[in-house]
Amino acid sequence: MSASADLCPERLAPGLPAEEILPLLAPFGAVVDAQARDGRAAVRLPASRLREALAFVRDDARLRCHLLLDVVGVDHLIHPGWRGPRFAVSYLLRSAVVRHRLRLTVEVDEGQTLPTASGLWPIADWLEREVYDQFGIVFDGHPDLRRLLNHHEFTGHPLRKDYPVQRRQRLLVNDTLLEPLMSRLSERGYEALEEEPGDREPGDLREGGGA
Repeated sequence: MSASADLCPERLAPGLPAEEILPLLAPFGAVVDAQARDGRAAVRLPASRLREALAFVRDDARLRCHLLLDVVGVDHLIHPGWRGPRFAVSYLLRSAVVRHRLRLTVEVDEGQTLPTASGLWPIADWLEREVYDQFGIVFDGHPDLRRLLNHHEFTGHPLRKDYPVQRRQRLLVNDTLLEPLMSRLSERGYEALEEEPGDREPGDLREGGGA
């Protein structure tokens, strides 16, 4: 047996196969995702059960999906023959202890919101902001739901299928990051030192930075 197995034998466990994972999610209204093509366990479930299902797969001793790898948005607007809600959001999960991976998908109508997963996985803060920015899907309870990839004057959501591909949007006024930065520092017990007017000219780099 290898040294790594001696240190953490659970890491070599193969995890549950898809046919054993899926029944565990049946109480949340989950059904097998017929569109899955990558071989991992994949289910679709009602948006109303999303928050409790995510908490279950994270905390259940058989699943232990402690890693949220990604949150992905999909727009079905021009999908051939699609008759369901316009959007879908998928949560890609993995266990750090065993080998199984899991994808949970919910369908979202135009204007429908989803509960944030940021209280379960801190990384969801950034991942949900990206989905909001690109698709316009709102996550209720998110601590700071604002654009992440597009500038603050951007209008619309560029990964929606009806967004004009050739549209260009210029940024006219820069969005200052100073105020949120100072707020974060203050929350952590730091104090900003105020400079006297005229102490620093634009482009003036101090402390050995050169002119």
